Amino acid sequence: MNRLLYTLLCIAAIALAGCREDDIIFIPETVEVSQPEFTSVKGMYVLNEGNMGSNKATLDYLDYSTGAYTRNMYGKANPDVPKEIGDVGNDLGIYGNRLYAVINCSNKVEIMDKNTLKRLGQVEIPNCRFIKFYKGYAYVTSYAGPVVIDPTYKQQGYVAKIDTATMKVVDQCLVGFQPDGLDIADGKIYVANSGGYMVPNYENTLSVISVETFKEIERIPIAINLANVIADRHGILWVVSRGDYYDEASNIHAYDLRKHRMVKAMDIPASSCWMSGDSLYVVSAQWSNVTMSNEVSYAIINTLTQEVVSRKFITDGTEAAIQVPYAIAVHPITKDIYVADARDYVTPGRLYCYGSDGVLKWDVRTGDIPAHFVFLGENTNEQ
Repeated sequence: MNRLLYTLLCIAAIALAGCREDDIIFIPETVEVSQPEFTSVKGMYVLNEGNMGSNKATLDYLDYSTGAYTRNMYGKANPDVPKEIGDVGNDLGIYGNRLYAVINCSNKVEIMDKNTLKRLGQVEIPNCRFIKFYKGYAYVTSYAGPVVIDPTYKQQGYVAKIDTATMKVVDQCLVGFQPDGLDIADGKIYVANSGGYMVPNYENTLSVISVETFKEIERIPIAINLANVIADRHGILWVVSRGDYYDEASNIHAYDLRKHRMVKAMDIPASSCWMSGDSLYVVSAQWSNVTMSNEVSYAIINTLTQEVVSRKFITDGTEAAIQVPYAIAVHPITKDIYVADARDYVTPGRLYCYGSDGVLKWDVRTGDIPAHFVFLGENTNEQ
């Protein structure tokens, strides 16, 4: 969805809702959703973004050993932390024994024990967005400046380099305007510059940073308003563009890192992607400022052949219940597919679990705007 429109909708809805019951987010709640499952994957964390400005980001957990889903785990583990986890959960990752949550409007990366969720520290980064890890360091994109829509925005973004041993920022590298997703391949960090605050003057480049020198060495034109990048195991970088919400649609672009050229545009819109083996799973709720509505779609791309192999991986018709498919994850062993529904963006969302055959196994209520996943255990490094 258009970030400015999303912000305005959230503020209006919160004002209208007043002290409704859904605003109470501090009581953990556990429900059984499935049978126990015994693999090397112990569980899955779900970071709920929460409505912007309402300090409602929460962390849920699915325990595979019991089949239980628990909402809002962070508050119980950290009763002395004011305002709980913070305002707008934007990304989630595990490195070593620690869980890292990027909390956008609280300007911090929250660092926890990955098993107990006990807070170990936090790193202050303004308007932080996404995180990746490599050889002892965490790399975090930052818009650097305040949340404001301005075609003449002057503040360049940067990537912060965090020493995971000391939990301190040790370096910064300037990139383009409003950098979002990033990935690391062949000794280089690829950063999606969005220019999302500069409507209609969007950015259209990937910044390329040398891991060794931590300096920007190149910018690659791709498409406007870039959102995310995912490197596959065949030397292709999959780059998501949001488009302009009017005439230029969201799309996924395949860029060959070895030949340094664009391979193709897939003509597939994307809100969220997840790489599993040679399959890129995609969900989209493409917002249009012309129709003032979302166009929903699902797809699977074969990353080896660079072909769309499915446009309907939900096979039992239950996708009709999903209002806004906002995020997706795939279990690294069972290949179960998880689709997060943001619904109206201001009330609790829903998580749907599908088998690899596309048939619904279960669904459960989440926090507001379920959006980011990470698996706990072995063999979980696919994303």
